Amino acid sequence: MKERKFLLLFVILLFPVFLLSGISFNDLNLSNDDRLLFSAEFEGQRTVFISALADMSIQQLTAFPERLQLVDGGRTILAMNRFGAVKIPVSGGLPSPIPGYPSFSANSVPLMGKLQELAASPDGRWVLYVEPVTAAYGNLLLTEISSGAKRVISERVELPAIDFPARWNPDSRYFVYSKGGRLFYFPIISNLSALVDERFRMIGPGMITSVSWGLLGDFYYLTGNTVYRVINPELFTRTVYGDFLSIGAAAGSLPIDFDSTLDRYWISPDSRSILINKNGKALFIFPLGVNQDNTSILLSAAIPQGAENISVLWASSGRLAIVSSIKNEIKVWRFEITGNTIRNLTSAGVPLSSNGALSPDGSKAVFWGGNGMELWDFTNWRIIQKSGNTPVYSCVWNGSGLLISGTGRFIEEIDISDSNVPPRRICLSDADEFGFEAANRTPSQILARMGNEWFATNGNDSWGRVNNPQLRQVSLTTERYRVFLEPQYSGHYKNIPIVRSVFSPNSVSLVSGHSANSAYTLDRQMPIALCFDLYDDDTGLYHVLAALRSRNIKATFFLNGDFIRRNPLAAAAIAEAGHETASMFYAPIDFSDTRYRITNEFITSGLARNEDEFFHSTGKELSPIWHPPFFRTSALINSAASAAGYATITRTIDPGDWLSREEAIRLNLRQIPPSQMIEQIMQQKKAGAVVPIRLGSLPGGRDEYLFQRIDVLLDALVRSGCVVVPVSEAVR
Repeated sequence: MKERKFLLLFVILLFPVFLLSGISFNDLNLSNDDRLLFSAEFEGQRTVFISALADMSIQQLTAFPERLQLVDGGRTILAMNRFGAVKIPVSGGLPSPIPGYPSFSANSVPLMGKLQELAASPDGRWVLYVEPVTAAYGNLLLTEISSGAKRVISERVELPAIDFPARWNPDSRYFVYSKGGRLFYFPIISNLSALVDERFRMIGPGMITSVSWGLLGDFYYLTGNTVYRVINPELFTRTVYGDFLSIGAAAGSLPIDFDSTLDRYWISPDSRSILINKNGKALFIFPLGVNQDNTSILLSAAIPQGAENISVLWASSGRLAIVSSIKNEIKVWRFEITGNTIRNLTSAGVPLSSNGALSPDGSKAVFWGGNGMELWDFTNWRIIQKSGNTPVYSCVWNGSGLLISGTGRFIEEIDISDSNVPPRRICLSDADEFGFEAANRTPSQILARMGNEWFATNGNDSWGRVNNPQLRQVSLTTERYRVFLEPQYSGHYKNIPIVRSVFSPNSVSLVSGHSANSAYTLDRQMPIALCFDLYDDDTGLYHVLAALRSRNIKATFFLNGDFIRRNPLAAAAIAEAGHETASMFYAPIDFSDTRYRITNEFITSGLARNEDEFFHSTGKELSPIWHPPFFRTSALINSAASAAGYATITRTIDPGDWLSREEAIRLNLRQIPPSQMIEQIMQQKKAGAVVPIRLGSLPGGRDEYLFQRIDVLLDALVRSGCVVVPVSEAVR
């Protein structure tokens, strides 16, 4: 039963299928000294808390390791999950909230959807977080962990979608952040108020994906086809004095342009090569340096359709491994790069998952997933050891000999040098059973069982192993208080713990002081239909499919015959995912173009041809709904489609994501950035609204596409009470 529980959590989190429901509380238990133990469950995660009823303060006792980060020279773990972010000493200890980040124990209501990201400085002193102010924008905050002091670094920063919009350099002396398609820097100096204004700290155009750091902290900036390099001390000096007119030395000129909205890149440890993932469809390696041949391509490899979660492991020896997941399979590319030569390496085996991390010395790699964890010899590409079948959610190296691993049971330290040494427990991730100790001591010890092991804490010290403990019988009353659960039928909670004082008639909710972010107003539930239009290519499709899958949302995809013929695997992937598939005619024809003679037969035959194309590629039928390409329609077109058995769909809200740079110039219109589109959608939303989103690259180009911020839009809709449904459900 316990293994099934862990498997469910893994499916929900590592291949997320968020159960978008309210927070539920369970296991209420009062101690004699008026402390309330309870558990809270949200989106498949459970955490144990304790509250001192005298002041209603809440302390977190377990920490689910959805994401782990190691800071402060390997002395502190940061664990992020649905209930917030906490810090835990590697030596062992109870979790404590990270100031500046919204946590349940710090009176914040957890938000549904994508985990709220943060960027912690490597030295563990600072945390960057984007606090939502509207549905699509927020303030970039810098918080000092020791004091909790906050500083607004920049206002109206786009909420994180795929990448967090800020990155620290390795020595924590400064960070770079993106805003409005521009990059800025911020140095950590003793007097932060002495810094020059933001507009004088601009690096240049680009997204956060345009910047990277080498092993020694050297700063790289890729724009267009040029890679710039600035050595670390030089950049810090320039940031202090606000002189960044000169980017630095050109480290390389590439034969292709880098698109910071769609592409990703990595610099080799020796700074002599660059790996580019071009639009999620191809991998290229180019040489860097003053003597490079800018026409040479060391490597090009196609990325299979549907590839997700690409991990790049690049050792200082020149060995490179690229691991990706494609449906239920793992794909591995391995190479050895020496100077301007490259050698393909065979891969006799594949790891259990594409979630991987290379040890600091480059000799080993760890991979983790739903079937446990594997340690690999990176040089010889062979598995060294495998640890059980318990799902592992996150791993991080602490030097080259120790691993910090997070499972649904424990956050623990593993000594990889000796498999006979048992893992050292750092903190509990959850508890199968918990309660107060039966012994008559004050304060009562808290007991928790995970598997066959029992642990105890006094609420201050870390969990320690105990033998043969005695649990006190569960109690809901003391001399001062009585507690119970009250069901809720709307809002953020399924139920709430109620605390009643025996000395007064008043009852108080334990979460009465908790507040949700004001950027999301929780309205009554209303159905909203998102439809995705595929005209030419499938750029963005697989990211959108993953975003919908992670939230257990079904949407509608409109396809035309030309797209289906060129992208049969993409059409099949949509159908296999269980989404509604609908027609957009047999070709992306603009019906308002006078070159076409629109008749009943023209419309009915075009719809029939598209049905045949879709069935030939997928073996399935299109739904009996359609919309004309570009939503160009007329009474004649609608009548002909109706006679063919099709209902014509019109858009309720036009985001304007179809407008390319070239079209904007030609039509004298202003391109609206995707975050502003999201704001408009949220302002105009209403029950039954149909919102089209265009997938694929526009022929005239865009600085950024709406589909790249689909995570932000979906979370904004769900957090405001909307239910995203297929078009056929919204227009009933």
